[in-house]
Amino acid sequence: MEHMKFETPDLTAANIEKIGALFPNCITETADENGKLKKAINFDLLRQMLSGDVVEGDEAYEFTWVGKKAAIVEANKPIRKTLRPYMEESVDWNNTGNLYIEGDNLSTLKLLQESYLGAIKIIYIDPPYNTGKDFIYKDSFRMTKDEYDEASGLYDDAGDKLFLNSESAGRFHSDWCSMMYARLLVSRNLLADDGVIFISIDDHENSDLVKICNEIFGESCFVCSAIWRSSDNSNNDAKQFSGDHNYTLVYSKQPLWQPEKIQDESKRSHFKNPDNDPKGPWFDGNPLNSPNYRENLRYTITAPNGFIIDPPKNGWRWSKETLQQKIESGEIYFNADQTNIKRRTYLCDMEGLPPSSLWVDLDVTGHNRQAKYELLGLMPEDVFDTPKPVKLLKYIISLVKDNKNAIVMDFFSGSGTTADAVMQMNAEDNGNRKFIMIQLPEDLDNSLAHASNDKKTVLKNAIALCDNNCVPHVLSEVAKERIRRAGKRIKEDSPLTTQNLDVGFRVFKLDDSNMNDVYYSAGEYTQDLLSMMESNVKSDRTDLDLLFGCLLEWGLPLSMPYKSEQIDGCTVHTYNDGDLIACFDENLPDSVIRTIAKRQPLRAVFRDSSFDGSPAKINVGEIFKMLAPDTRVKVI
Repeated sequence: MEHMKFETPDLTAANIEKIGALFPNCITETADENGKLKKAINFDLLRQMLSGDVVEGDEAYEFTWVGKKAAIVEANKPIRKTLRPYMEESVDWNNTGNLYIEGDNLSTLKLLQESYLGAIKIIYIDPPYNTGKDFIYKDSFRMTKDEYDEASGLYDDAGDKLFLNSESAGRFHSDWCSMMYARLLVSRNLLADDGVIFISIDDHENSDLVKICNEIFGESCFVCSAIWRSSDNSNNDAKQFSGDHNYTLVYSKQPLWQPEKIQDESKRSHFKNPDNDPKGPWFDGNPLNSPNYRENLRYTITAPNGFIIDPPKNGWRWSKETLQQKIESGEIYFNADQTNIKRRTYLCDMEGLPPSSLWVDLDVTGHNRQAKYELLGLMPEDVFDTPKPVKLLKYIISLVKDNKNAIVMDFFSGSGTTADAVMQMNAEDNGNRKFIMIQLPEDLDNSLAHASNDKKTVLKNAIALCDNNCVPHVLSEVAKERIRRAGKRIKEDSPLTTQNLDVGFRVFKLDDSNMNDVYYSAGEYTQDLLSMMESNVKSDRTDLDLLFGCLLEWGLPLSMPYKSEQIDGCTVHTYNDGDLIACFDENLPDSVIRTIAKRQPLRAVFRDSSFDGSPAKINVGEIFKMLAPDTRVKVI
């Protein structure tokens, strides 16, 4: 039952809605006197719509929205955050090359800029579709106190908004565009030169996303907008059309990217080798005539028995000299009575067909209902509402050439389908693909409070699973459990061939910097004051926190092997056989410094408090100059 409003109607807003119904292209957004965004009329465009002549005024082809400039600033803004390792939540930490990262994906992508710059061959994302019902990822633009108090949504302690983007919001499209623009802008830096990004989307934001991607990746890097048949049956309750498809936008890092061609297995049965041709199986039937009329290709052919073969209507496909070469090689041959010629097409010469932009074969790419049943077989608790099918991800990865050693990233990783697909493909073809999953630890309790009735059951099941596993009520915990079970099942299904299969992952969580504020403002204090202040490292941070923070700083991948050992009572960490050696103990003896220097690592890191004053630091520098002149030494 509706409540009484006890307020007069907003006539201006009502009039804007009426104009918008007649001229939707004239509706824009603007900020009111309090900075709050609202719908408005583009009067210049409205005048043009009501005029038969060209109305004077500047115009330019561009795609913009309220907040676009702020999104660009946000994408380029430096941050003071880190990724903290969680070994106890990981699987096969010491041996795996896969990563699962919990945290806001924009900040995480920024942190990975150095370590994975130009290293990601495949990115797949299934972002929120902006349907008015889904929770959007962090809107990191700072808010005023009034905005914080007045706006509806969910917030973290820093005042960053996790909002339910409803269609009634003045920034319904703008917020979504800003969210996507910043993340795609940063992710492009991670793509390899031969890399490609696949983005699932539906009709709500498809047109806006194309414009955003054209701007970020370039129109010349647009590959296709594939149509995926996401449903295997139509919705009889649809009011207009049954929405049975989604889109997958494909953009490459460089123009003219070429996908892997698809082999049509159904046609392989056509190939035979009745005469033991040394080139292998073949079939005939390919056309020999020119597709267009060419007078210079209209010539006769004389068969060995003297029979004259007339040309096709448009002429032969090749010149007389080329055709004669093909006859001599055996590719072109005469039929039994030598009254015509045929062409052999060899299986070994078949490169396959370019992939179609219509993904409608449900046996190849799967569909949503199939994905649901597939996941129920793995997680009968029914904890994900609309997962993507593993078949779809496997097909997408297969479209990329030379993908067996690719790093596959998904920074809206949701239920973890991409990780499952990577592990399954490796099990099938002995590949060495690695995955990087990034997922916001979305609060399931808050999601349940705002969910529609049809989604509440799944969310309750997810919360119950978290309780059973004694973990926080967040989406990422449920996804990690899915990946654990998927890896275990793959090994159980093929125990003989998957003994060395990597089904593990290292868990990292986004957090504030390891360093206290004094670390960033040391120049404001005298050395005497500094000596009396707290440590520049936060008290809850471990050696591994510091080690992996250094890896991000120095641009080293987070999945390499490392070891820790005791040297003269101090803990020394060696990363990837000497890419970096670190020791964070205090008051290091010269013996430890010399041992590290003799190993000649590429990089060495110590804590500032490892040395008793400037003379000790100078001494360390001299030791490295003598024993490891090429080692770069830093302190934190």
